[in-house]
Amino acid sequence: LGLALYTSSLCAVSGATFLYHDYCVIGAGPAGLQAAYFLQQAGRDYIVFERSHAPGSFFALYPRHRKLISINKQYTGKSNSEFNLRHDWNSLLSHDRRLLFRRYSRDFFPSADTMVRYLEDFASLLKLQVQYNTAIIHVTLEKNEQAWNGHYFILTDQDRKNYKCSSLLVAAGTWVPNVVNFPGSEYVEGYETVSINPEDFAGQTVLILGRGNSAFETAENILGVTNFIHMVSRSRVRLSWATHYVGDLRAINNGLLDTYQLKSLDGLLEGDLEDLAIIKDKKGKLHITLRFYLENRNISAGIDSITLPQDELDNFATRAPYDRVIRCLGWKFDFSIYNRSLRLLPGKGNIKKYPQIKPSYESRGTRGLFVLGTASHSVDFRKSAGGFIHGFRYTIRAVHRLLENRHHGVPWPSTSYPITHLTNSIIKRVNEASGLYQMFSVLADIILLKENATAFEYLEEYPIGVLAELEMQTGRKVHNGLFVIIMEYGRNFSGADKDVFYYNRAVGEAQHAWQSNFLHPVIYYYKRLPTEREMRLRPPDWPLPQPDAIHHIVEDFLTDWTAPNAHILPLRRFLENCLGTDLRNFFAESCFLFAFTHQKLPPSCQQGYVRMQGLLGSQELRHHAVQAGLLHNYTDSDFLGDRPPDSHDGSQEQLMRDHGIPVRPLQHLVNAKDE
Repeated sequence: LGLALYTSSLCAVSGATFLYHDYCVIGAGPAGLQAAYFLQQAGRDYIVFERSHAPGSFFALYPRHRKLISINKQYTGKSNSEFNLRHDWNSLLSHDRRLLFRRYSRDFFPSADTMVRYLEDFASLLKLQVQYNTAIIHVTLEKNEQAWNGHYFILTDQDRKNYKCSSLLVAAGTWVPNVVNFPGSEYVEGYETVSINPEDFAGQTVLILGRGNSAFETAENILGVTNFIHMVSRSRVRLSWATHYVGDLRAINNGLLDTYQLKSLDGLLEGDLEDLAIIKDKKGKLHITLRFYLENRNISAGIDSITLPQDELDNFATRAPYDRVIRCLGWKFDFSIYNRSLRLLPGKGNIKKYPQIKPSYESRGTRGLFVLGTASHSVDFRKSAGGFIHGFRYTIRAVHRLLENRHHGVPWPSTSYPITHLTNSIIKRVNEASGLYQMFSVLADIILLKENATAFEYLEEYPIGVLAELEMQTGRKVHNGLFVIIMEYGRNFSGADKDVFYYNRAVGEAQHAWQSNFLHPVIYYYKRLPTEREMRLRPPDWPLPQPDAIHHIVEDFLTDWTAPNAHILPLRRFLENCLGTDLRNFFAESCFLFAFTHQKLPPSCQQGYVRMQGLLGSQELRHHAVQAGLLHNYTDSDFLGDRPPDSHDGSQEQLMRDHGIPVRPLQHLVNAKDE
């Protein structure tokens, strides 16, 4: 009994040392700060843990050669701030206009040092709750039925201080270097430590392991001083302009492709790095061989006793010895600090460097654990921009909205409009929205139709991977069908082996919009919300299940989908066909005539003219409408006989009253027509 009491007292003391917060965020990089901003704006109890003395510690070291590949476009020709974010890949979302990245740098590809300064200002100016010099070294679970998710997260830092939280947001990024072990790999220098002074490579022959942007960035830095550079990787080079994936090789770093194809000594090779072996000779030169040549041999016995590939194949590609071998294989997520109880496991295949998460960015193993930022890129790896600031700033906002609904009963933000605003609402969003544009095929705008299609509710930037869970995740109900608006590239246009510059690569006519190749809006119509089974069994490479109807807005060279005939008219007719209604806007005179010739007035007449709403007319507007053929050239005498225009007594007034139509002077009931 005494032992039990002692143990319980220890637990009580131990429990008292826990510092509690509703939300714990690991990492004060761009993702962690973005999450902190949304939590602070909502007035939530949170804390951000950062192992370094300042935010953005990753950018204090990387990229090694200090030039970012995220664009910073100063001018777009437009003043719309939402549109301009489409071409600002560095700014985080906030209400403070001072925290736009273009105010920090005018360079199209800015310096990483500028990013560090920007993140420091973002944290300090917005007074975010960041606890620096705190390295979380262990995370585990504590079961508790009273907790939000049935358990608390217990975090321990380097000083053995403990923290407890109800929801854990992991925004630590991917920072552990990928390392391939093979015989002789101890002679390889890592990207994280190799010299960035080109003079240190003067007159040397260099082999680079890897074929991503870090590898080509390293090669670009020493291209002009080396004898030659060879680059080896297991897969062929993937050019971002062909794959439409910003994480593939960018043009700013691809100088070595020129020198390779123009036969200026440099070259690219494909091969499995785990099959390689490196042998160092007496002069310090590094020889490349294959692992199977070393079987049953003592590598320390010297190069003379080992068979090299060129001994059997005298034109072996890498027969020349190298002075240096550099590893540039990217980074992976640090799984080491997470206890098994969290079941935070690596993905499979080419996403094994990321943790397994759902399309909602929640861990597949533990409820309440969300992965944000670069580490969440498994959701859209090689498909969209979720691994980069200009993508995950929107996915983090989506996660915040999911959490607000789950834990605080705050439904997903929405705006309700009359059905007459449907076409214009879609056109506005596809021409301005940055989240749809950057997170194409991942985030979507959702339009929920009201009863009898008289109105609709508009939800912005919802993760389509959890479309089947929309009602539960948003707190909004789907009763009468829905539209889903996303941006897509053509089905067969992107790929490492695609020629994206072929003749007639673009479509210009609305009737061929479904063949559009470049990024363009696509509208899916469902009479009911798709089920989880339908989402799981959707066609390959389709972001959504087969809809009841689908409409492609034809691609546009200027990404400006406002052409009346090519863009707006086909969209309006598609919507009308889905809804079985007329979405045109009519002048008051047309509504007046419809009242006597139709059993049902168009929505614009019901919601405007009949309710005595609309623009006040004038003689100039009426004259313009007549000249444009939008109104008939009736004279006042056609309706009022010999009465003066301002007289409202008589048969017309009485006739309108008999039909329940409000009476106003015709010249004051001319609505603007929008076709």
